[in-house]
Amino acid sequence: MHPSQFIVERTGQRIRDHYDIEKQPIGVGGYGSVCKAKHKMTKSFRAIKAMSKSQLKNVETFKQEISIMKKLDHPNIIKLHETFEDQRNIYLVMELCAGGELFDKILEAGCFGEVEAAILMQQILRALYYLHERNIVHRDLKPENFLFASKAAIEKNNLKMIDFGLSTELKPGEHLKSKAGTPYYVAPQVLTGRYCEASDLWSCGVIMYVLLSGYPPFYGETDADVLAKVRAGNWSFRQSDFKDVTEDAKNLIRSLLKMDPQQRLTAKQSMEHIWIKDKAPRAVPGVSLGADFVQHLRGFQSANHLKKAVLQVIAGQLSEKHIKALRQTFVALDANGDGRLTVAEMKAGLKKGGLQELPVDLSSIMEDVDANGDGVIDYTEFLAATLQKKQYMQEDVCWRAFATFDLNGDGKISPDELKKMLHDDTVSDALGTEAIEEVMASVDSDGDGNIDFDEFLSMMRQDGSP
Repeated sequence: MHPSQFIVERTGQRIRDHYDIEKQPIGVGGYGSVCKAKHKMTKSFRAIKAMSKSQLKNVETFKQEISIMKKLDHPNIIKLHETFEDQRNIYLVMELCAGGELFDKILEAGCFGEVEAAILMQQILRALYYLHERNIVHRDLKPENFLFASKAAIEKNNLKMIDFGLSTELKPGEHLKSKAGTPYYVAPQVLTGRYCEASDLWSCGVIMYVLLSGYPPFYGETDADVLAKVRAGNWSFRQSDFKDVTEDAKNLIRSLLKMDPQQRLTAKQSMEHIWIKDKAPRAVPGVSLGADFVQHLRGFQSANHLKKAVLQVIAGQLSEKHIKALRQTFVALDANGDGRLTVAEMKAGLKKGGLQELPVDLSSIMEDVDANGDGVIDYTEFLAATLQKKQYMQEDVCWRAFATFDLNGDGKISPDELKKMLHDDTVSDALGTEAIEEVMASVDSDGDGNIDFDEFLSMMRQDGSP
């Protein structure tokens, strides 16, 4: 599991003991349904996807969806919080996006102007670049599979990629065979049964065409008609709808809807296309990075393992409005748009943010913030390290995090629960017995061998922290 994400697996616990689930689903698919739910204790809202095991032709594929989601940590990708499993169902508890589908926005708007379309395409491509860097192919990109974080206007909103049910891992140079996708958006190579991640970029070309015109480039009365046109690569810009669209925009669509996947732009190349660069506004840090920003990083660096983990859990649980400024800062610092921060990007960003004197120890601070040791700071790591004290010092916020670690709900965190929560498959026993003992020694002040909520709270309030 990716250590900058704490995803709790609650096998054998009843989901209704934790959540009040609304009856009316907010989404229904071939797999089951998605409902809005409220966490009983913390009162936060989530989206819960329930999959019936009897209807799942293949529980393994669904397990793959979960394992893929666990690896993803990006501002434009839906976040998985926890999973439950009982006799009948498997449940995914995800962040709730209140703004509805991109598909509905298109129906409502008819079509978008180029600036709005570019803002949307830039976010779609960033999420896709991040996936492809991890050798993951989405295979079902369409406007229904993007949700808005809130009901705000497009330029103030955040788009999230969802539904990894058809996603799969693909090693460089290998090919996929199984025919997956949705007729309007599917690439011709998928229909021939030999394709790679370039098929996702074809789907992006179709989405961009739809954003600018309100209808798909391949249209037919039946699926068979649509697929015949896709196979033939038969499409054009209808003069009446594209007369006011710039040549740059049309060029990008042409470069994405190239029949030959070798000639198609990659996600990275598309993000660097002049149309995206000119039309989508430059990301500007939402908060100017002052010296206190570095102080925060430094404080996070000195916190113990448990506290770091708790801050990551809290960062993952904060609502969109709480982290908006931090998200904008992250995106602005992330110069190449791959969803991770390198030391060089941090330095450049801090200089731009008006910090003349760069801290000498920036590289070592970075190393300590980087929980999983991959040399870069991931999105949740960044949020955790830059949270303002007032955001995580509130008792209810701490209580929420405490409950995440208190797996059996007895009001105490045992060394065993710590081990389960802080264990990470990617690093060989990263937090061994010693580290757990160290955490216990520094936090368990009454020496009863467990951490109760008061002890937990005083750890969070200590000043060695951000």
